[in-house]
Amino acid sequence: MTGMYPAPPPARVSDARIRDLVARYLAHSPDQAERLRPFTEALATSTDLTHRRTLPGHVTTGAFVVDADGRLLQIAHKTLGRWLNPGGHTEPEDASLADAARRELLEETGLGAEHVTLLGDPELPLAIDAHRIPANPAKDEPEHWHFDFRYAFRLNGIPGTATVELQLDEVDDHRWIPFDQAGLGEDTARLAAVLAGAVTNLAAERS
Repeated sequence: MTGMYPAPPPARVSDARIRDLVARYLAHSPDQAERLRPFTEALATSTDLTHRRTLPGHVTTGAFVVDADGRLLQIAHKTLGRWLNPGGHTEPEDASLADAARRELLEETGLGAEHVTLLGDPELPLAIDAHRIPANPAKDEPEHWHFDFRYAFRLNGIPGTATVELQLDEVDDHRWIPFDQAGLGEDTARLAAVLAGAVTNLAAERS
């Protein structure tokens, strides 16, 4: 529900598309059903799933960006006071959730489409997570869920040569950290698998 707030503008990523992606994801990864239970329960009752005022939660996107040295890009989020992967809310003009992840990456770090290559399926995310976001009285937002579609990207070019330009109103620092030390939990193995596949495919292309 969106409560007393105005109806959101039509989103290019429809509720039906989100439900289809979740169904495909769970068919491929049935072990994730319990992790996504809050999301699947919300899918049964909620509409306008990409709108940030939809409660008990709404869809967000994130970008796992890894360089050739196996280091993951993280940003220091001011509001939450944590190191996170770039990402955030969708916008009505986003053509897909992967495009939303690309846009958030560009906005928060300055890394555009020319700097990164999407790994794996062009639409199905590497991972989907459901996590609680604390209340933010300054934005009149109660505690709620984020249903986060996470996409993996490889940084193009030589490590250390890409310039990260931070969106300083929301983040105040960044770091490159070995992805297996980044606290990704069960997503670490998923990221390792898609990176290994990318290396294999690259070697095949060069042979």
